[in-house]
Amino acid sequence: MPAKRTRGRSARRARAAGRAAFLKGALAGAGLIAGLVALTLAIVVHERKPAKPRLAMLPYEEPMPESAAVRPPTPTWAAPPKAQPGAAAPRGPEGMAAIQPREGPAGRGAPSGEPAWQRYAIAAPAESGKPMIAIAIDDVGVDRARSARAVELPGPVTLSFLPYAHDLARQAAAAHAAGHELLVHVPMEPESTAFDPGPEALLTRLPPAENLRRLRADLSRFRGYVGINNHMGSLFTADRAAMDPVMEEVKRRGLLFVDSKTTPRSVSDELAREIGVPYADRQVFLDNDPSIGEVHARLLETERIARENGYALAIGHPHDGTLEALTEWIPAARARGFVLVPVSSIVRHRLAAGGLLASSPATAIGARN
Repeated sequence: MPAKRTRGRSARRARAAGRAAFLKGALAGAGLIAGLVALTLAIVVHERKPAKPRLAMLPYEEPMPESAAVRPPTPTWAAPPKAQPGAAAPRGPEGMAAIQPREGPAGRGAPSGEPAWQRYAIAAPAESGKPMIAIAIDDVGVDRARSARAVELPGPVTLSFLPYAHDLARQAAAAHAAGHELLVHVPMEPESTAFDPGPEALLTRLPPAENLRRLRADLSRFRGYVGINNHMGSLFTADRAAMDPVMEEVKRRGLLFVDSKTTPRSVSDELAREIGVPYADRQVFLDNDPSIGEVHARLLETERIARENGYALAIGHPHDGTLEALTEWIPAARARGFVLVPVSSIVRHRLAAGGLLASSPATAIGARN
């Protein structure tokens, strides 16, 4: 009898242990199922959550490799100064009075109705028969210290200001007051993506209306310029459809166009001839190698072209070597019988010779994008 009771207790304990094991397994399974359900819900919620929108890259924000040789300056657009109580109303861009047109011969004043390229031209020395050299300095305005040194050069030279420089109207007015002629250095699209022309550049992929908006914004930055020339632009100046509206706008405003000749495929001379835009093109780049010795060598090349053709147009930049070489070269070139003139004088010379709209071949020296 005791043995029978012992077997009954063992059976009950076994059944209780089985029920406990079953409940434990069931609870574990329920936990696993709950975890899977929670994970599924999290995935669904994540997929339905709207993705963070990506900022669209503006057309001029083209990526540039870290190893690129040329880097654009950081643009610093100038804001108009705040009006002070009782102060006179600002005049012209950035509170500056507009640059006054030059006086005509013998101080008679500029003729009414004269186009802007003649109205704002700097008078050239009256030394007929001597070979003329025009020196244009591009990329002026962003590096304030070197731009000021360019303004200090013995004039007249032609200073081409980048439109995204800071305090541009005051810089341009100072250059004009120092006897230098002014251009707007309009950023245009280069062939190589390793070069960035800077903000609001004219691009071949943009519609003409947008390129005209950008050009007009550039031309509103300061006053007193005789025309424009291209900053980079080896791709843009070779595209007839892109350049045509630009040259029409230049013509409409009475400006001249200087082709920096960053590509031998430029259509600027052809369009200038067809549309009737006063035109000149550079023959020499002075400072692809900005060392003083190399700049002097390029200046000697400029002298040779001037002797052969009667004139030459060379373009440089506000590099230390270029500025130092020009400071030394200008008085020496005058002593050798050359006349330093603004770019408008080259245009006038070509007009008088009947070749205003004809292109002159640029040397292979120093082609830049």
